[in-house]
Amino acid sequence: MAVPVEIFQLRRDHPGTLQRQLQEMVTGGILAGRFRPGDRMPSSRGLARHLGISRITVTLAYTELVAGDYLTAKGRSGYFVSDTAPQPPRFPEPPAPSDSRVDWSRAIGQRFPAAPVLSRPEDWRRYRYPFIYGQTDPRLFDHASWRRCALQALGARDFEVLTADSYGRDDPQLIEQIVRQILPRRGITARPEEVLVTLGAQNALWIVAQILLTQRRTAVMEHPCYPALREILNLSRCNTVEVPVDGDGLLPADVPPEADVLFVTPSHHCPTSATMPLPRRRALLDRAEACDFVVVEDDYEFELAFASAPAPALKSLDASGRVVYIGSFAKSLFPGLRLGYMVAPEPLIREARTLRSLILRHVPGHTQRAAAYYLAQGHYDAQVQKMARAYRDRRSVAEAAIAEHGLLLAGASTFGGSSFWMRAPDGVRSDDLAHAARAQQVLIEPAGAFFGPERDPGTHYRLAYSSISSEDIPEGIRRLAAVGAAIR
Repeated sequence: MAVPVEIFQLRRDHPGTLQRQLQEMVTGGILAGRFRPGDRMPSSRGLARHLGISRITVTLAYTELVAGDYLTAKGRSGYFVSDTAPQPPRFPEPPAPSDSRVDWSRAIGQRFPAAPVLSRPEDWRRYRYPFIYGQTDPRLFDHASWRRCALQALGARDFEVLTADSYGRDDPQLIEQIVRQILPRRGITARPEEVLVTLGAQNALWIVAQILLTQRRTAVMEHPCYPALREILNLSRCNTVEVPVDGDGLLPADVPPEADVLFVTPSHHCPTSATMPLPRRRALLDRAEACDFVVVEDDYEFELAFASAPAPALKSLDASGRVVYIGSFAKSLFPGLRLGYMVAPEPLIREARTLRSLILRHVPGHTQRAAAYYLAQGHYDAQVQKMARAYRDRRSVAEAAIAEHGLLLAGASTFGGSSFWMRAPDGVRSDDLAHAARAQQVLIEPAGAFFGPERDPGTHYRLAYSSISSEDIPEGIRRLAAVGAAIR
C-alpha cells in the first residue's frame, strides 16, 4: 500500500535539521510497525510540496534511508520500505501490576540525599532577562569548530579510540594537551602519570573524597560553598568543619590543626567570587605543611580571568606534593560535556584510576578525542578569548547598572568570572525577590543552597551575566531594582 503523505508533519521544536527530522519520521514509522515492507513512500516531489521544503532535502533523506536499508529505490517507481528493514520489536504483554512483597524501606541499605539545587525554571531560556549562571550562551559558543572536531574524532583514523575499551586508561592525546597546554597556564608542571580525566569537577571531588576521607578523618570546607561538595563530604561520613570566607577567601589560620583534607576554591571562590591573594596562598600552604593536611584545589573559573591576571595556582606553589588540583572544561566549553581532570602525585592518581574504573571504566573515548582536537587546533584559546571579551563588556555594563539603580553588592571580584555575589534589599528575602522578579521576566538565583540546611540567612543571591546579552542587562537590572523596592 502507499504511505499517505498527510501523515508527515514537521515539528517546530525539533532540535535537528529538516533532513534529520524527515529520516526520524520514516524510521519511527517503520520501527513502530506503521510502515510495512513493500509500502510505497510518497514521491520526493509530493512530500516536499506537502511539507513546504526543498525537494533535495527529501531526496537526501531518502538516500540516507536507502543506505541504512530502511528504504529501497526502484528506479522510476519510487521508494519503498525495504523487505529487510529493521523490524519493530515485539514484547510480551506486560504483567498486571502487583504489590511488591519487598519492604524497600528496609531493603535499601543506604540513602543518598539529593544535593540542594539553585532555583531556576527548566524553561529559563524563554525569559527575557535570565541572570542565570553557568549555562552555555549559543551566541558565544563556536558550534562549527566543535562539530568539525567531533566529526574528526568519528573518522577511521580514530576508530580504536572511539570503539575500544581502554581498561581505565585515558586518551593520550587529551592528556598531552592538558599537560602541555592547560596546566602551564596555571604554572603547573606534571607528568602524564599524574593526570586523570574525570566526568567534570564534581566527579573529581567525589573520587578524592572517597579515597582520602574516612569516618575518623576531618574535612574542612569553605562557608558558603559549592552545594554538591557538602553532600559529597556528608556521604563520606567524615567529620566536617566549615570555615567562613572574607573578601580574600578563606583565612589560613582558621583551618583547624586537626584537619586531614581542605577543599578550597582560591582563584575564584564559589559563590562569592573572592580571589585569594598570593601572600594568603603561601600562608595556606605553610599552614598545610605545619598541620600536615592535604589541600584539594578546585580551580574554579580560572579561564575567565579578564579583569586581571590570575594568581598562581596553589598547585604551582606546592613544594611538598600535598595539593590535589582539579580543573574542568564546563565553563570554557559547555557544562553538558562533563569533562574535567585531576592532577596529583602518582600514588593518588593510581588509586583514583582504580576507583573510577569500578564505576565507569573511563570517560567516553569520542568525547576525549574531540576535546583533544579542539585544544590542539587552537579552537579552545579562541573560544576562551571570545568569552573573556564578551564577559568583560557585560560585566562593565552590569556594574554601571547596579550602581545606577542601587543594588547591593555582597562581594567583589578583581579576577573577572561570570557573576556577581549580591545581597537583597534590607528586609527582603532573596527567595521572595526571585519569585517576584519572575513576573517581570527577570531570573536570579537565590543562594540558600550555598549555605546549607538551616544556615541560609536568606539575604543573598547570585547575578550572572553569562547567559544574557549586554543590551538586555540594563533593563533587567532596572526591573530587578524596581521589584526589590516594591516588596520592601
